[in-house]
Amino acid sequence: MNKCHDIENIQFEGDFFGVTIDGAPRKFELAKVSPLLQQASDAERKTFEVSPSGYGIHWPLLEEDISIDALLGIVSEPAKNKKTA
Repeated sequence: MNKCHDIENIQFEGDFFGVTIDGAPRKFELAKVSPLLQQASDAERKTFEVSPSGYGIHWPLLEEDISIDALLGIVSEPAKNKKTA
């Protein structure tokens, strides 16, 4: 099951994307995270929504979504189907 995250302080500095996730400041290279965000204007970058559950960030002007688990390298295994008699 995916964990909810506390997302704060989203900012862009040159070719980097900064965000505080669960109280820890993180910095990511835009070219690796999203080439679309790397090429976006300041207005497009600043127009975002954090999902209420903290699972991701959405940029509506770009139709771009980033999963917080993916940023952190968390891989979720699919739920196993339980068979009952």
